[in-house]
Amino acid sequence: MKLGEIPRRELRALAAQGELHYRTGPFNIKLRSEIPDFLDTLADSYAASELLPATDTAHFRITMRPVTGVRQWLRPQVQFEVDEMVPFEPYPLDHAFPMYEWGVNWCIGTTGHIYLILHSAVVEKQGQGLILPAVPGSGKSTLCAGLVSRGWRLLSDEFAIIRHADGALMPVPRAAPLKNESIDIIRQYAPNLALGPQFDRTRKGTVVHMRPPADDLMRQGEPVQPRWVIFPKYGNGQATRLEPLGRGMALTRLSNNSFNYQVTMEAGFRSLVRLARGVDCYELPNGDLDEAVSAIDALLPGAQA
Repeated sequence: MKLGEIPRRELRALAAQGELHYRTGPFNIKLRSEIPDFLDTLADSYAASELLPATDTAHFRITMRPVTGVRQWLRPQVQFEVDEMVPFEPYPLDHAFPMYEWGVNWCIGTTGHIYLILHSAVVEKQGQGLILPAVPGSGKSTLCAGLVSRGWRLLSDEFAIIRHADGALMPVPRAAPLKNESIDIIRQYAPNLALGPQFDRTRKGTVVHMRPPADDLMRQGEPVQPRWVIFPKYGNGQATRLEPLGRGMALTRLSNNSFNYQVTMEAGFRSLVRLARGVDCYELPNGDLDEAVSAIDALLPGAQA
């Protein structure tokens, strides 16, 4: 059964017992919470995700707990807990969903060391994977959403998770946070995309999450081989140019984008080298979303026919 198929009363009962168990890519999450609005947003965002049996191993046991005491009346807050650890300060209660999403990212980025993990969006089309590593403010999430709206499969907005054995990209399709100006850009550019509620005055400004397409959630068990690495960089009014990037420079920049390159040591180095050698690498300075999406689409086989 899928999350979206469970009656909300039953879903809330499972979550209250700490038995809401579902998959996000190669990781299993068991969630405990009694926050109705948060659970409704979660179920709407991951409606096509399969529930897992209670007996399956959970990689992360997460609790989203309202803070009690005087704060619950003066300034309602929520606490993120994972495996009985409290890694963050509380957030406002009405920001429970963005806190949860950022918390899950933290869990993956700090513990998923059987893989090489890059800070990157990842999409796929025609069986070929595209990695978009970028620093904050480069337009990565906006470009990722634009590509998804044009038929690219969402593997992740946040992580390139690379399997050491064969270099395959492991899908982790999750809600992608669009922030501030990018929200209106995507609403105008891609009205077909399903967006969640708007959260104002978060620690990253105004945030709206792009919900992962249902088909992408149902295909999250299908890895893909990387074909391109493109480093986007948005600049208002900047000309859009897809510029080849040398493999040596790409390797250096990929290592700088890795969450766990040093932790994975030899395995991580070998995976990075294989990636840099096996893909075509580009930089993509751009100032227009449609031009950037078109430049990437032009790389696909048959695009010039």
